[in-house]
Amino acid sequence: MPYWLWGCLAVALLLQGTLIFHNAQKRGRGKWAWFWGIWGLTGMPTPLICYLLFVVLPDRKRADRKL
Repeated sequence: MPYWLWGCLAVALLLQGTLIFHNAQKRGRGKWAWFWGIWGLTGMPTPLICYLLFVVLPDRKRADRKL
């Protein structure tokens, strides 16, 4: 695999982990934000899909019920 592709992969994983971490903090997931952020650094796109299924969608359903 060419070196530039390894670099792109590293940037993508770092970006994914950072975005998941910040989003988890914004949603009030305090201690779990670190878990989601570190897991986001390990692979792609499984951690992102799981984060969407287990955090984002339940929060949206909960917000819809309050309306």
